[in-house]
Amino acid sequence: MLRLAAASLAGTAIEFYDFFVYGTAAALVLGPLFFPTFSPVAGTLAAFGTFGVGFVARPLGSILFGHFGDRRGRRPVLVASLLLTGASTVAVGCVPSYGSIGVAAPVLLLVLRFLQGLGLGGEWGGAVLLTAEHAPAGRRGLWSSFPQIGPAVGFLLANGVMLALSATLTDAQFAQWGWRVPFWVAGALALGGLWLRSSLVESPRFLEIDDHARVPLAEVVREHWRLVLLTAGALSVGYAIFYAVTTWSLAYGTERLGVGRTEMLACIMAAVVVKGSLTPLVALLSDRYGRRPLCLLGCSAAALWMFPMVALLATGAPLLMFLGFLGALLAFVTMFAVLGAYLPELYEPRVRCTGAAVGYNLGGVLGGALTPIVATALAEHGGRVPWGVGAYLTGVALFSLGCFALLPETRPVAVAVPEPAVG
Repeated sequence: MLRLAAASLAGTAIEFYDFFVYGTAAALVLGPLFFPTFSPVAGTLAAFGTFGVGFVARPLGSILFGHFGDRRGRRPVLVASLLLTGASTVAVGCVPSYGSIGVAAPVLLLVLRFLQGLGLGGEWGGAVLLTAEHAPAGRRGLWSSFPQIGPAVGFLLANGVMLALSATLTDAQFAQWGWRVPFWVAGALALGGLWLRSSLVESPRFLEIDDHARVPLAEVVREHWRLVLLTAGALSVGYAIFYAVTTWSLAYGTERLGVGRTEMLACIMAAVVVKGSLTPLVALLSDRYGRRPLCLLGCSAAALWMFPMVALLATGAPLLMFLGFLGALLAFVTMFAVLGAYLPELYEPRVRCTGAAVGYNLGGVLGGALTPIVATALAEHGGRVPWGVGAYLTGVALFSLGCFALLPETRPVAVAVPEPAVG
């Protein structure tokens, strides 16, 4: 289990590195380079628009790869998705700017971002299911949390490279070629991930299935549509929080508050480190107390913290911004640490790869794709403290809370064995 969990964590970290490095670049440099005819705010909105395309592609990727995951196995999905995401990420680093090839530059950016999202849509389902279906029932929450640590590791890798480049290069060097380096690094990481995954064995639960669904998506839509919509709505708050902290706030802090790139990245990364470190502990609690109670607790905390978070961000003081980000990500991890076990347990094994992945990635469209765009627009028309952003995030949290309330508990309950009769 340890070897399997480590390989799943590493692969997920690499795939999310590819996805996050684009978000950081969109917040810092893609607007002026690929949309130079727009105003600064409009250019940032356009860059976040291409960022959002990756989220739109993720449900399509979960349908495509989920079909093969339910029909052919979880393991092949991990290899194919990693290849697609890694290749498209490297290609982003090679796209010439608008000044070199004109409108073809943002078009290429859009296509490659779509391919990134397509690959990541297949990654999460395969990695989580392979771990969850190997894990013993009483520790499924703990072992399934390892792939959930991957996004934090991927984010730290992506922003660590960006932070190093930002601290050592001039603004002109960073805009000219420095921002491309993290995308090229993705190629080496993808090769390492493929080597790690070459030794994984197929899920025993998949091998036990005698009657595989012919068209998994059709079965999910016909029999589990309500469950898919509820999980998507429930998860939207997590995506909204994470990308408000890691993407929108980065652009807002550097452009509106005048905080340096290095300071903003350091504050965000420090909060993500704490979040990633606590993931296994929260998942272990779900094995003891249940998945649903922790999700309800985290969602309630998110609804209460969004206004304080934007107020702390607006100060521009690094320590206060860090505290605001930390509170938001603690609410986030209380929900998302348990999803590696919770979502697979909600769906029957024959359509689990498709159902769990589609629900997970539709939540990304609702929360992740829209949040940087909506938050940027709301902050533009507000004062120094973006209360409109706080109201929007609170609204998303309350919506998700209602969806979580309608989902069932899934934690396996131990069955007591009666003592033998005496005499």
